[in-house]
Amino acid sequence: MEFINPTGSSNILQSPFWGSLKEAFGWKPYSFNYNGVLILVLVRKVFGKYSIAYIPHGPVLSVDDQTGVNLKEIGLEIKNSLPTGCFALRYDLPSGVYQTDPVMFNMKPELEKASSDIQPPDTVIISLKENEEDILSRMKSKTRYNIRLSFRKGVIVKKTGIESLDDWYRLYEETSLRDKITIHSKSYYRKIFELSFEGSELKEDPERVLFRADYNNQLLAGIIVALYGNRASYLYGASSNENRNLMPAYALQWEALKFAKENGCTEYDLFGIPPEDNPDHPMSGLYRFKTGFGGDILHRPGCWDLPLKPVVYKLYRWAETVRLFYYKKIRKR
Repeated sequence: MEFINPTGSSNILQSPFWGSLKEAFGWKPYSFNYNGVLILVLVRKVFGKYSIAYIPHGPVLSVDDQTGVNLKEIGLEIKNSLPTGCFALRYDLPSGVYQTDPVMFNMKPELEKASSDIQPPDTVIISLKENEEDILSRMKSKTRYNIRLSFRKGVIVKKTGIESLDDWYRLYEETSLRDKITIHSKSYYRKIFELSFEGSELKEDPERVLFRADYNNQLLAGIIVALYGNRASYLYGASSNENRNLMPAYALQWEALKFAKENGCTEYDLFGIPPEDNPDHPMSGLYRFKTGFGGDILHRPGCWDLPLKPVVYKLYRWAETVRLFYYKKIRKR
C-alpha cells in the first residue's frame, strides 16, 4: 500500500490562520517544532481541569512514522508542554492513499481509533495543472452537462466576501434543517473573513472567498473556498430549497476551480465524501456530486488518540460515544 502525503506547506489546517480562528472559539493553540517542522496543536478544556489536545491534519510524516510508534514519541514529547490536565492527544492524520475503494488502515497499538473523525477522512482532490478544457474532459459527462445547463438557464456566479455572509448564512441555516447537519454560529464564519482583512498580523494569511450563485437576483447557493499555498479547499456550502433544478452547485464549483487555477493553485480539495459509492449511505448524493468533477479519491486514516491519562480518557470516550449516538441516531430522525 503506497501512502501519499498531499499536504505540507499548503495545509491550511496547520496554518497560523487556523490556530487564530480556533482560538477565537475556545481552543488554545500551541506550536511545536519537530525536526524543523512546526506542528499546530489545539487544546480545549472538556471538564474541570481536564482538557484534550488535537492536531488537525498533522503532523506530516512518512507512512512508517504515521503508523503509531513515532506518533507516540512525538506525543509524549509534546505532553511536557501541554496543560497538566490534558488526558489525550488526538491526531487527525493527513497522509493517505489514492484509490477508489475504501481503505482499512492497520495502526500499531500505541494509538486508539477515536470514536469519530473530526475532519472528513475521505475526499476528492482535483488537479489544476492542466488547461480548463482538459480539466473539463476528466469530469463525468453529467457534471459537464449540469455546469453548462446552470449557466444556460441564467445562473450568475459572483466572487464576493463578507458582504454576502448574512445572505449566505440564512441559506446555511436552511441547509442545516434540510440535511440535519450541525453548523457553527454566524460569528464563526464572520471571523473567517475578518482574519483576512488588510492589516492582519497573521503570516502566510490564506485568501478566503465566498462565491454566490444568483438567479433573478435571488441567492440560490454559496460556497466558502480558501486558497493557501498551492491548494484551494472548499470548506462550507449552502443551498436553497428552491430552483434546485438550475444546478447552481455545479456552476459554483466550476467558477471556484477556475479562480483557484488563475491564482496559482495546482489542486482543489472538495473536502469530504462518504468512503464509498453506497446508495444506502445518507450522503450518497454528495459522493456522486463530488466524484463527478473527475478528481482523485483520497482516503486518510482519520482520527487516532494517544491516551495520556487512561482513566479520564475512558470516561471521555464513553461520554463521546453517547453524544455521537444522539447526533447520528436521534437528532437525525
